[in-house]
Amino acid sequence: MNRKDFIKAFVGSSFLLKMGDVFAKPVSFEGMYTLAPLPYANDALEPHIDKMTMEIHHDRHHKAYVDNLNKAIAGTDMEKVPLAQLIKDISKYPVAVRNNGGGHWNHTFFWQIMGPKGGGAPSGKLATAINSAFGSFDKMKEEFAKAATTRFGSGWAWVIVGPDKKLKITSTPNQDNPLMDVATDKGTPILAIDVWEHAYYLKYQNKRADYINAFWNVVNWDKVSTNFDAA
Repeated sequence: MNRKDFIKAFVGSSFLLKMGDVFAKPVSFEGMYTLAPLPYANDALEPHIDKMTMEIHHDRHHKAYVDNLNKAIAGTDMEKVPLAQLIKDISKYPVAVRNNGGGHWNHTFFWQIMGPKGGGAPSGKLATAINSAFGSFDKMKEEFAKAATTRFGSGWAWVIVGPDKKLKITSTPNQDNPLMDVATDKGTPILAIDVWEHAYYLKYQNKRADYINAFWNVVNWDKVSTNFDAA
């Protein structure tokens, strides 16, 4: 095989690599992270979340987290550490890994718990757990909205399964999440909302509460239930 054929074969083979579980391991042959496509079209969540917001949020903001995470770990032993482990032991790693690794994990999770056929209410074991923890689905929504609305500045609100296996609502600053060893409330996320302004400002301006209210129309409860079952 000559040099030209080798390069052609090598490049071609790289396209065959599958992303796999982005939370579990680096995804390309170089051990670097890549940006997965959205699981739906950019306009699929309209009118609740607009096409332009989704394009900018995913293609620019999320991509920047991926690119900057790759830069932060390049040439270090961190390239060999699965993202889930980086997140879990985040206090051991540089701030750039915390911010960008958290940003990558959080956004990948966020895209998956929304969908064009979302909305409605949870059912089955998840609905039972919600009623047990909060009294009702409406009360859970109120508590979640409060956590998201009162999160000062940028951050996230979460529904998590805590160490006691009960549901709990919490929020985190910036790109932190409840899986991190620095989290005040630790647990396994099953639902989240991004309250950074880039997630809603084009459509809702400073009306974060309106964005949070609209969010319920795109929640993919099948995925949230799957998260709950796996927690």
